[in-house]
Amino acid sequence: MKSMLKLIRRSLLLLLISMFLLLIFNGVFFISVTASHNSGGSIWTAAETVADSLSPSSDGLRLSEEGRKTLKEYGAWAILIEDKSGNTIWESDNLPEEIPDHYSAAEIARAVNGYICDYPTSFSRKGDHLLILGLPKTGYWKLMWPAFDYNFIANLPKLLLIGLLCNLGIVSLIYFLASSGIFRSVKPILKGIQDLPEGKEVYVRERGLLSELASSINQSAEKLRSQEHSLKKKETARANWIAGVSHDIRTPLSMIMGYAGQLEEDAALSGSQRQKAAVIRRQSEKIRDLVSDLNLASRLEYNMQPLHLEICNLVAIARQASVDFINNDIEGRYPIRWLTKDSLSSCLVRGDSSLLQRAVANVVQNSMNHNDNGCRIDITVEKSGSWGIIRVDDNGAGVEDWQLDKLRNTPHYMVCDENTGPQRHGLGLLIVRQILEAHHGNASFDHSKEGGFSVLMKLPLADSADKRN
Repeated sequence: MKSMLKLIRRSLLLLLISMFLLLIFNGVFFISVTASHNSGGSIWTAAETVADSLSPSSDGLRLSEEGRKTLKEYGAWAILIEDKSGNTIWESDNLPEEIPDHYSAAEIARAVNGYICDYPTSFSRKGDHLLILGLPKTGYWKLMWPAFDYNFIANLPKLLLIGLLCNLGIVSLIYFLASSGIFRSVKPILKGIQDLPEGKEVYVRERGLLSELASSINQSAEKLRSQEHSLKKKETARANWIAGVSHDIRTPLSMIMGYAGQLEEDAALSGSQRQKAAVIRRQSEKIRDLVSDLNLASRLEYNMQPLHLEICNLVAIARQASVDFINNDIEGRYPIRWLTKDSLSSCLVRGDSSLLQRAVANVVQNSMNHNDNGCRIDITVEKSGSWGIIRVDDNGAGVEDWQLDKLRNTPHYMVCDENTGPQRHGLGLLIVRQILEAHHGNASFDHSKEGGFSVLMKLPLADSADKRN
């Protein structure tokens, strides 16, 4: 709706600017045209020039060369009327035959104001006599009675302003009437476009000037609905398939692990046979953990994993994960160093404590899985602004730059349907990233200071999380 109002304001502003520029253009055009065709001074000056060019001679009056040139320039003729008698006492050589040689006072008044035999005239004094300059019939048009009511002249500025405002109002009315159909069509189209990304039901009536655009929006909405339905169907099928496989594999895997454990402890078997049974058991446990991770990753990917949100302490979560690994590391190949400052007793976030502990455990287990010869693992909890941070660093073999770039940017097979060749394998770090994103946080991967691998897990602190929600 704001976009609609903005469009209307912009269109109205464009209309007003256009009318203002049009008014200026017309004013300048009118002034330039009238200035170039103005006869207000030229024909009267010509009459004065001819009058001044007459001079006495032995046979009466003689017109000088300058006067002849002026008559020729204007295509005009001239007569000189005597003051008392009204008789013509001088005439130019090109005087038309129909021009009379005597004038009464009324005829002189008419000739001065307008025309003689349809010839427009101008005049000038020559002593006590009157010189009349006759111009070509199609050369000029004269307003013979230029008299206006005084009140009309006094109120002319007001009348012009009222006329201008009326014209503006009429043009604006025509504009709004002509464009109201467009605005009525634009409003539902704008609403349809705004509703498209929100997943709402969109249908725009296909009528008016923008019917083709409305039709395109309806087709796009239908296509999006179809794609969304297909995607949900595909996601549901994938999630159900993973859940089904996880369920179906659990029973035979439990049997394999149970029998392998019994064979591993059977004293009647040779040492090599018992070792093979131990390998079967350990590999079966890896399959079990993999199936568990696969199921969890699927639930997180499709928002099927319920989050039991509560206020929990990142320091306690990271410490518990550390203790669990220390207790299980009987050989001491993966010592864990606790680097959290003693002054930091709590770092409160809103989250699912079991899932967050699983994320920390996955990162530590990742360091163990990729360092068969052992490594030291450092765990640090700290605060930075509105974030709580858990950092896990190791001094193991680490990763190459290209491997790190691949880890950061290559999609996992759980979330990619195409380009299956270079996809990243392994679910541990994917689950870490999914758990952090489900808590409005993020996980980043880098080299550690000692050349190993480093994982930084950031979560919004409890106060910041409440503000987000």
